[in-house]
Order: sequence, then structure tokens, then C-alpha cells
Amino acid sequence: MTGGRAGGGSGRRVRVEALAPVMVLGPREARHLQVLRLAPGATVLVFDGQGAQAQATLAELDAGRAVLHLGEASEAAAETPQPLTLGVALLKGDKLADVVRAATELGVARVQLLVTRRADAREIGAQKLLRLNRVAEEASKQSRRAVTPDVLAPVSLSEWHWEGQLFVAQPGAEARLTDRLDWSGPVALLTGPEGGLTDDEVLSLRQRGAVAVTLGPRILRAETAPVALLGAVAALGV
Repeated sequence: MTGGRAGGGSGRRVRVEALAPVMVLGPREARHLQVLRLAPGATVLVFDGQGAQAQATLAELDAGRAVLHLGEASEAAAETPQPLTLGVALLKGDKLADVVRAATELGVARVQLLVTRRADAREIGAQKLLRLNRVAEEASKQSRRAVTPDVLAPVSLSEWHWEGQLFVAQPGAEARLTDRLDWSGPVALLTGPEGGLTDDEVLSLRQRGAVAVTLGPRILRAETAPVALLGAVAALGV
């Protein structure tokens, strides 16, 4: 095996619970480092998922664990001015994983899964939720973010309490996200399931302070709409 300096790719980015002088990783991350053919003396980039990251030196590595020694702090990729939450209706198959991956790359701080009237499912199992959080972790490595979004267990739309502004993607709406977005506080975005949110659901959200916004003249699939909405935020350069 060969060591070396940490490169710019995602392979040598390692998620840790917290930055500390000595960090001990379990079998999962140890196997990952072995697959990369790293040896003691190699440099990796560690991040805690909360915004901090630093260089670290691999001191020990075997199948059961890896030991890292903390080095110099490293500047992390810029985050949005305020926390950005994506609320997304439960979708079937691997669509949620695709949404979580893209949302992580586009800068969300958390993903709130929602049960809506037309949602494809009413609940998800603990293993699927764990998998979605691992998708977010891998996407944060790939996109060089020091923040790993939390994917939160589903709640009903009526039970969801967001912080700050909420923008709801709704066909036929006239408001544009780029004209209404205000970073003086947290921002939340919401997209519905296939078939969309019902008129009653949108009305209830608007009565609670949400703003319905357009995604353009075309009807988008449920897994495309979150990317389009987040892309509008990313286009503002934040």
C-alpha cells in the first residue's frame, strides 16, 4: 500500500464524530481507507458534518479501526447565509435517495420527509432512513462540504413546523422564488408528491405563512421539482 498527500477528490474525505487530537474510526471507515490503498503516513481531510474540517494524518490502519492524528484546520466550502431546509413528500423506490443526494450537493442543512395526502407512502422503515442519511454523508464527501444534512423521519404536513420563510412549489403560482427570497432568517422549501399537493394543503400552508412559487410553465416530476427549486437558490450564488 502507498501513502501520500490528500487529494482534492472525495475519496480521502472522512466523516468523524468530532475533530480531536486523536480520532479513532470504526470498521466501516477503516475498510474505506483500505480500499483506497492508504497506509500510515497518508494525509486525509476529516470533517465533522457540522461545518468544521481539517487535515489529518493516518497513524494506524487495520480491518477493525483507523487512528488519525489531527493536523491544520482547513477552510470549508461556503454554506448558505442561513440554514436551508428541504421538505419533500415521501416518494417510492430510489427517488428519495436521488433527491437527498442532489439536495446535499445544492447546500441544504436538513431534509424533512413529509407525509402528504397524495404521498407514495405513509412511512419508511428505520433501515431506509439510515440509508438516506448515509447517502447524505457520501454526497457531502463528494461535493466537498463540511456539513452533512440530517434526513429527518417523516411527519405529517400539518405537524411540520418550519423556521423562517417557507416557499412551496405549486403549478400556477405567480410568485418567483428569486424575487421573494430573504436571507435574514432560515429558509425552507417544499415540494409535493406525484400529483402534487392538494389545494387544501396549499391553502393551509399559506394560512400558516408559506408562499407558493412557480417552477415555470412545465409540470415537473416529483423527484425533479426539488432540484429545480434548489437550483433557483444556487443560481443566486449563495
